[in-house]
Amino acid sequence: MAEHLSQSELDYPFKLLEYFNGFRVSKVIFSACELGVFDLLLKSQEALSAQHVAQELGTSMDGMERLLDALVGIEILEVENRDGTALYSSTDVANLYLAKGSAKSLHDMIIYQSQTIYPLWNNMVDAIREGKNQNEKTFGLPSEEVFQAIYRSEEEMLKFMGLMNSSWVLDGHDIVTAFNLSCFQRIVDLGGCTGALACEMAKVYPSSSITVFDLPDVVQAAQKHFPLENDAVVFQTGDFFTDEIPAADLYVLARIIHDWPVEKCLKLLKKIYDACKPGCGILLVEAMLFENRRGPVMVQIFSLNMLVQAEGRERPPSQYTHMLNKTGFHNVQVCRTGKSYDAILATR
Repeated sequence: MAEHLSQSELDYPFKLLEYFNGFRVSKVIFSACELGVFDLLLKSQEALSAQHVAQELGTSMDGMERLLDALVGIEILEVENRDGTALYSSTDVANLYLAKGSAKSLHDMIIYQSQTIYPLWNNMVDAIREGKNQNEKTFGLPSEEVFQAIYRSEEEMLKFMGLMNSSWVLDGHDIVTAFNLSCFQRIVDLGGCTGALACEMAKVYPSSSITVFDLPDVVQAAQKHFPLENDAVVFQTGDFFTDEIPAADLYVLARIIHDWPVEKCLKLLKKIYDACKPGCGILLVEAMLFENRRGPVMVQIFSLNMLVQAEGRERPPSQYTHMLNKTGFHNVQVCRTGKSYDAILATR
């Protein structure tokens, strides 16, 4: 094997060390978000000393200075020296994506990654050995009760909803424009959570009526904590596995199918097919693997997350196509957006 390595790789495994330390870099960003560093810097509108930041956020001076310097090192903050004092300020990227107040803030996504996903991944070895999620070991909840674990408290439910909301801040427009959906007048987003994706859809297709169908507790929390910007989107409560689903011309399943094993996916898809009239459609939104499952790397990581947290997996397009065809749908079209999530459209 050694003959295939460059001299620099033989002398020092830079790439391996970068991967080894990846979790530490993540925790630098997570910690800064949890402490409120980016919010403070955005609010101040001027560069601040480590001492000032530490005092405002109630931390040690030494710890905060090290954290701020690390953030400068990974190019999320900037620093300048004035009269021998280091003064820190946010980059445009930090202001746009890491501070709570920004319209494109990913703060909620980061909090969920830090406080929920990170503890689960500590049990990845057990997940691989056992072939099942680690909700019981991590949170003391039965492995088969996936959504009981995700919604185990109002605080945890809000963190999950914030994660989903952040996802559509980044990918929503690309998803709703992946295909021309203007022919569908009644659209129902099954498991649509906060309604963020539905709002993106309403902006692009203003003549369509759009309903978000989700569990009563989720709808109540969404209306209280994530007020919609678009009055064209309405909520309806129910469980799409057990309750009757609303009539629609297009059903949207965004990041739903990947949660479940094939048998449960087929049950849900067949239920949707039975509710469809000829010409009605279904839009799946998922992160798709390549057909050989050798990438993209981020989707492979997402699939490991499904192992450690849920009951499903990420899949290549052919598997989604097979499930859709098996339940009666045809004219399957696949669109890779080039972002985190892709789209699949099929019709009855």
